[in-house]
Amino acid sequence: MKAEHPTPTSSADGVAWDLSDLYASTDDPKIASDLQEAKCRADSFAQQYRGQLAQLDNSSFYTAIAELQSILEQADAPVIFAHLLHASKSDNPDHGKLLSTVMEQSSIIRTKLVFFELEWSQLDENITTKFINADELQPFRHFLEKELLFQPHRLDESVETALEIKSNTGSRAFSRLFDEITGRIQCEVELPKETKRLNESETLALLHDPDREVRKAASIALTRSLDDNQHVLTYIFNVLLQDHKVDDQLRSFKSPMASRNLANEIDQNTVDALMTASENAYPTVQRFYRLKKKLLGLDELFDYDRYAPIFLDQPSVEWSMCREIITESYRQFSPEAGEIVEMFFDKKWIDAELRSGKRGGAFSASGPSRAHPYILCNYTDRMRDVMTVAHELGHGIHQYLSQEVGYLQAHTPLTTAETASVFGEMIVFHRLMEGSKSPRDRLALLTGKIEDAFATVFRQIVLSRFEQLAHTARRSEGELNPNRIGELWIEANSPMHGDTVTLTDNYSRWWSYIPHFIHTPFYTYAYSFGELLVLALYRTYEIRGADFVPDYMDMLRKGGSVGPAELVRPLGMDISDASFWNKGLSLLEVMVKEADSLADEL
Repeated sequence: MKAEHPTPTSSADGVAWDLSDLYASTDDPKIASDLQEAKCRADSFAQQYRGQLAQLDNSSFYTAIAELQSILEQADAPVIFAHLLHASKSDNPDHGKLLSTVMEQSSIIRTKLVFFELEWSQLDENITTKFINADELQPFRHFLEKELLFQPHRLDESVETALEIKSNTGSRAFSRLFDEITGRIQCEVELPKETKRLNESETLALLHDPDREVRKAASIALTRSLDDNQHVLTYIFNVLLQDHKVDDQLRSFKSPMASRNLANEIDQNTVDALMTASENAYPTVQRFYRLKKKLLGLDELFDYDRYAPIFLDQPSVEWSMCREIITESYRQFSPEAGEIVEMFFDKKWIDAELRSGKRGGAFSASGPSRAHPYILCNYTDRMRDVMTVAHELGHGIHQYLSQEVGYLQAHTPLTTAETASVFGEMIVFHRLMEGSKSPRDRLALLTGKIEDAFATVFRQIVLSRFEQLAHTARRSEGELNPNRIGELWIEANSPMHGDTVTLTDNYSRWWSYIPHFIHTPFYTYAYSFGELLVLALYRTYEIRGADFVPDYMDMLRKGGSVGPAELVRPLGMDISDASFWNKGLSLLEVMVKEADSLADEL
């Protein structure tokens, strides 16, 4: 019996975002008028300020930056809108057409403004120091300081202009193609009693099913669908690996990870310390997997067993209950945070329903200051989805509050971008633990949280190591075939799993659906950074109690207006200390020991 599943369903059916705070529709005339106005303003800006920065006084320089910020915000609004539409329904040709159009127009506008960052970074040091220290320019101080760091990697204006324009038919085009392919993936999952045709998100959700045959069937179906698209997915990955190499050569970056580290405002030594400390803690991961194998009563744990619930009677969580759990958890921590969360639910800032053509996974996209962030997720009625929504709402709160520092500095580097999201998960987790009295319920919650933490810390380190291997191999070996990339994928994954998890042949293909490799190379170590930082922050919260909350909310309000080290220093964190990461890792070890003890009680 074969059951067709053209319209995915869950309790979140009908939970779709309302994007009208941005634009009314794909043919809203305000899209074209905003782009045209931004273009005219960019022309005027260039005429007024090109070659004149050194002659400006402090007040005039402030006026110039404020105008630059306003132009960029106006030009980006249509792009944000189009990206959201495309992510929610990539198989709608109108969405793809609009995305292409607005990105091309946005690139034209940005090329008119690129002179500013180039001219600023080439000013005499005495002049830049004067502006940076001026009282009038303190609201933009970090933006100005950060722009100077990129000076050694800037190119001539004509080259920067050409690269911006060509990117829409280059790297951005391949990124869009990846999204459209993975958004259209349909998996024929051969379940014990029927065959279902499911999208990528639904199929991945089955890896959390209590029935091992269902998990195995999902693994096989996903692999088969990836294999069907393997040629083009491999080609896209190869093209973007090579594109990254060319960028590094043009901009004089010495290693594949260097450009991401600069954008993240973190040095390679700190990243190495984070990654090495996490890898040294792999025995904790393997101890947990041995416990899980015992709890599941299995002789051998396969890759598709890693997220299996330890008890068969795991309840589903309907969307309304998800909303209640998360809202009350955030409100208990901070009434202000709770009010912001309520707005996301009440004002339709969340898109949660399952639909064909929708991008897999989840994200929170910050908007222009005249609007607000929007959240996309794929809600499948599982407890892990509750944690995903809590995670994205942490991003949403952060993005909403950081609008106060202005569009140029609202966006945080990736290193601190994950802090609020992971902290939000911790808030919800601890509230659920407090409400669970029996060892059985506590063990179910704790093992789920451990798995989420492992996925956020250790798996992300694995992904970063894989990227290092892939970029290095592409540069030394030339174009990589799927089997070679699969070998690198298994090489990166094996140390974490050791002899506790058997990685199947199917698993060697699973690098090919991960969007971070495509959209933002070396993004993933930021998740590990955020999780371990949050474990330390949450411990501080437990010690300080309510007194901690205002300082935490103030940290979120600062957005990207200060660097990561300075941002967390008022909360007692020193990320430059190589031993700092062991504090968070030791707490994960404590959680695994607690799970062992609870298992013994049962």
